[in-house]
Amino acid sequence: MAQSRPSLPINPGKGLGFLLLGGSLRDVLVRLKAQPNVFPTINLEYAPEQPIHAPINLNLPSNGLRLRFDGPDQRLRLIEVIDFTKTSLTYKGIELVKVPENASPIGAAAVASEANGPAFRHIYSKLFGPTFAGEFYASSSQPQDSGTYVLSYPGIAFSFAAHRWPKNADFVSVLSSPATSPANSLSIFNGSSWEEARQDLFTRTCPHPRSLALSGRSKESCPDGIELLVIQGKGQVEMRRRSSPAFHLRLGESTPQDLVTNLGPPDAIYRKHDRRLSIHKDRTFSHSDNTPLNPGSPGQFGSISDTDRSSISTATDYSSPDEDAIIEGSGTLAVECFYNYFDHGFDIFVSYPSILSPSLNPSLRNSAESKRTEDSTQDQKPIERSVPGNQLVATKLLLHGNIPGSHAFNRHRRSRWVLDQDQVQGPNGPLDSETPFSDILHSLKDIWRNTPADDDGRAITQKHMVLNRGWGDSPGSSIELLGGWEESMDSVRIEGASKATLGNTDLYGFPGLLFEVLKNDAVSCLTVY
Repeated sequence: MAQSRPSLPINPGKGLGFLLLGGSLRDVLVRLKAQPNVFPTINLEYAPEQPIHAPINLNLPSNGLRLRFDGPDQRLRLIEVIDFTKTSLTYKGIELVKVPENASPIGAAAVASEANGPAFRHIYSKLFGPTFAGEFYASSSQPQDSGTYVLSYPGIAFSFAAHRWPKNADFVSVLSSPATSPANSLSIFNGSSWEEARQDLFTRTCPHPRSLALSGRSKESCPDGIELLVIQGKGQVEMRRRSSPAFHLRLGESTPQDLVTNLGPPDAIYRKHDRRLSIHKDRTFSHSDNTPLNPGSPGQFGSISDTDRSSISTATDYSSPDEDAIIEGSGTLAVECFYNYFDHGFDIFVSYPSILSPSLNPSLRNSAESKRTEDSTQDQKPIERSVPGNQLVATKLLLHGNIPGSHAFNRHRRSRWVLDQDQVQGPNGPLDSETPFSDILHSLKDIWRNTPADDDGRAITQKHMVLNRGWGDSPGSSIELLGGWEESMDSVRIEGASKATLGNTDLYGFPGLLFEVLKNDAVSCLTVY
């Protein structure tokens, strides 16, 4: 039995059916994978060496569609129809290409061979009407007067193969002639014309704020999504929105009620404790076995509890969340838990208050100490909190990069962050989620170079752990975070790097920050504590 073609209405400048411009890569993938009978094949293409800066493509060959996302924000910028016979397209109730509903694959192929797309007369007279002259792009491999002519309307454009294009030609006369083939592709974008939009299609600010409304899964009384997280040190993170007030998360003080009020209810709550990294919790690292580091030094992992590494992903650990959430030896349910905000791109660990991390830049604190001794004395003491010690509060924030090819890809939306520019600057500007980690590492090591020093007076060198995320029993796997989450990338074919090269990640610790870094120098996850 022949598979029926999906029917999608065209909305110029906005989207194609449920595929809306500005939607996140994660949301689109979730929607596509939820309909395997309609979208049986999904191919993901990205640049392995530049997974953040280069555009990301989702190819749907069975549907004749190609979706293009920008790299930094992973939002849908361009929808392309490259085969009109595989999807039924309508505009205001009128079909672009008429293909019999019960046509067999052979019949559809016969139609495709005759007319792969809508004719110019159909577009110009019945669908969209008159428009301004478009652009002719000469082919580099064919005669000079051959190439592609793009007929553009606001938010939509059609491409025609032009075998002979006279100079100063009337485009209406040429495109309407019998010698001109029907349109071979269609593009939906945001802009007044393709000529204007293509200049900065993947770099301009998306006109729509991050919102669940773009995914068709809008939640009631939930503000727009978090656009940027500014990490300010001392456990403070400013969560900025486009059209709503910012939320100031204060680790060690913000309560679960604060989280729900400002971020909405979490998408999931997970309770589990992985103790396999607890050996590192109460010790320090040094150049030699008998030279400890001072607490809070750049190479010190002691303040990172075992639960932090719950962000590390595996899909093979299927132990029962309820059973593993029992506090060892007590028989009671663990109250510490993760608030999973998949649509925001981060998770928040809710636990009991602990001593907060210092400033991002120790030199700023030292400068203040030289001016006011009393401030220095106060700064060295544990910060007094407005909540009692037995009150559950947010203690750690895990920001996920959603890097294509990484083991945790598509579990969270991409989260964008920046280190407070008033405290930290890189050689090329701000240190943010798009900065190569080698630049971040160089800048932070330079900031912490003189604090502290070992017994020989040498500056402490940053150390890192190597973690294999391809192992099903890797410590602190993300199954700790997500439980037996049914979503996986098994049905998505990834065109890019080999999965075998992505198993190991490096963990680098600085006071208040823990970076998980892939082999291509991209930050996969940043833990703020």
